[in-house]
Amino acid sequence: MENLLIKGDNIKAIDLLLNERDLRGKIDLIYIDPPFATNGNFTITDGRATTISNSKNGEVAYSDKLVGAEFIEYLRERLILLKELLSNRGSIYLHIDYKIGHYVKIMMDEVFGIENFRNDITRIKCNPKNFKRTGYGNIKDLILFYSKSEKPIWNEPKEPYTEEDIIKLFAKKEKNGRRYTTVPIHAPGETQNGNSSKPFKGMLPPKGRHWRTDVETLEKWDKEGLLEWSSTGNPRKKIYVDEREGKRVQDIWEFKDPQYPTYPTEKNQGLLDLIIKTSSNQDSIVLDCFCGSGTTLKSAHSLNRKWIGIDKSDLAIEATKNKLETISGDLFVEKPKYEYIEMNETQPITKAIRNVGIIDNQQVYASK
Repeated sequence: MENLLIKGDNIKAIDLLLNERDLRGKIDLIYIDPPFATNGNFTITDGRATTISNSKNGEVAYSDKLVGAEFIEYLRERLILLKELLSNRGSIYLHIDYKIGHYVKIMMDEVFGIENFRNDITRIKCNPKNFKRTGYGNIKDLILFYSKSEKPIWNEPKEPYTEEDIIKLFAKKEKNGRRYTTVPIHAPGETQNGNSSKPFKGMLPPKGRHWRTDVETLEKWDKEGLLEWSSTGNPRKKIYVDEREGKRVQDIWEFKDPQYPTYPTEKNQGLLDLIIKTSSNQDSIVLDCFCGSGTTLKSAHSLNRKWIGIDKSDLAIEATKNKLETISGDLFVEKPKYEYIEMNETQPITKAIRNVGIIDNQQVYASK
């Protein structure tokens, strides 16, 4: 598939992907950062993005006027169709704020199934502010992470240990200063196989437990000095910090927004790099149907993924093209090549998208 950049209403563009480009079930990752139901306009003035403005100053990048139930239904219609684009191992990350996010979560439980909810990720977006308000300062928003099925693509992300982590988690030292910790060599559960229940050095695993590996490997570890024996004769396996990739990524992420964005709500590329590395593979297709300044597309391209970007804003398309131009081809990443499609604003949605009924007095759409 060739990379795609589409200018137009995203529900029409999704229809095109489903029914003209035959991409149903072929997209491994969707990231979207839709409007947040702020009831305002986001503008660009003298090349700099403003946070939000209801004034006439600057050029409007996008309007965020849908609020309440109307906004939730707007998202629902698109998410139902996006689900059809996802592969069976696909995932979707939806970036939203604290004011509307909990309503979106309930709607996404309905669309994707609560059993496919993976995380509510807190994203620290800025430094603490001292604005006067009745309430605590807001420095975070949230990302709702769902999968299409119980077995999504998952490349376990790791982050480096801090010095504090190393001292706390790897408190022991060899004579040469090499830091390590120890873990039990047995695990809960009865015998897993014959080798994991045999005697080791004349001892059996504690009742209700089994050796983590076969006795031959335990003997090898002991010979290599990888077992530490307590004064009471209890063996534990040494784990060295210099052999670990890092620690598991948790659900609070600090990826602050650019200090001087060129497009409103422009996101930190490190945020997209983490999501794309974790929930897609090389040559996966990554979709962002609210692509804004194109950060998702740049990250996907740099990580050797195929990508599709959609936005109806002239300024967003211009910003995306400019951002893609900043990727200079080298031995590892080729300069971006993509097909550009400009959709007719008056073009009707094809008959492949049909009204399928009423849920709670609201229209719900799905494609054939």
